[in-house]
Amino acid sequence: MKKLSLFIAAFAAIVFAGCGSKRSQAYYEKPSQVLSANYDGSYVIRVQVRAKDAVIAFTDGQRKAVEEVIFKGVKAGSNGISDLKPLCFDMNAREKYEDYFNAFFVDKGEWTKYASLQDKRVGSTRYLRDGRQMVETVTVTVDRAGLKKKLQEDGIIPKEGRY
Repeated sequence: MKKLSLFIAAFAAIVFAGCGSKRSQAYYEKPSQVLSANYDGSYVIRVQVRAKDAVIAFTDGQRKAVEEVIFKGVKAGSNGISDLKPLCFDMNAREKYEDYFNAFFVDKGEWTKYASLQDKRVGSTRYLRDGRQMVETVTVTVDRAGLKKKLQEDGIIPKEGRY
């Protein structure tokens, strides 16, 4: 009887050991938000990226902000700024001008002229780390007016009077 109760206790311990709460690795990406608009045609945008370290996260955050301004648009934050519409309304522009955008978004490419961390403030970057990577919220300034002018000059989007 004693052996049977020890066997049942050991079996129960093994079975219930796997029932503990697991730490969730779920990641829900927050949409990018426009925080403010500057008078020179630039916008301060908060984006969320995943990366191995902070340097990569800052670079990827700037690139993601420029890409969203061109293709997807950016939702407004809670400070009264309206949504930013995408600069390129053609849904297939990324594929249509693939060579142009591949060269544009290469590391240290043309996109770096239109994104900066100049409005990044102390405490505005938020980190969430696990063992292999981190989720980082980065504040980026994107020169939307300059970017629009560049895309118009290169023939990617039409000039002002054509919409």
